[in-house]
Order: sequence, then C-alpha cells, then structure tokens
Amino acid sequence: MPLLVKLSTSLRKQVTGYDPHAGLELEFAPGESAEGLIRRLGLDPERIKIIMVNGRSAAPEQELADGDRVGLFPPVGGG
Repeated sequence: MPLLVKLSTSLRKQVTGYDPHAGLELEFAPGESAEGLIRRLGLDPERIKIIMVNGRSAAPEQELADGDRVGLFPPVGGG
C-alpha cells in the first residue's frame, strides 16, 4: 500500500507532479523515516517545521509504516 503525502503551501511547488487536491502517492520503503521521505522528495529537511503522520505530530526520525498518510509543513509567520 502506498504512502499518501500532502504538502502545504510553498512545499507544493518544490515537488514535480504534486497535485494539491490528491496529494502524492509514493511506494512504501520499509525502514524509511519521515526525514528519509523528505529527502527522497528532494526537500530540504531544514525547511520542514511540522511533520504529521496519520494526523499526529511526528519526529523526523519516526519510521513510517505501509499506508501512512504524511503531511509536511514549512515554517509560517504571522502576527
């Protein structure tokens, strides 16, 4: 079962073929961490502020499981 990756805001433009409505389905790689997935997407891990796995906050070193839903968010500002 593939991973479903959802990217927020500016990250969407950095991944070729990303569909903001459907997200991106990627093959599950056993033993891959959230940070490994970020690198596989060609994103800079320093530019990811929040990682969500199946609706819960996750650390970069969290190992992913088959069928996980992963959301990645850059830093945001406001005031």
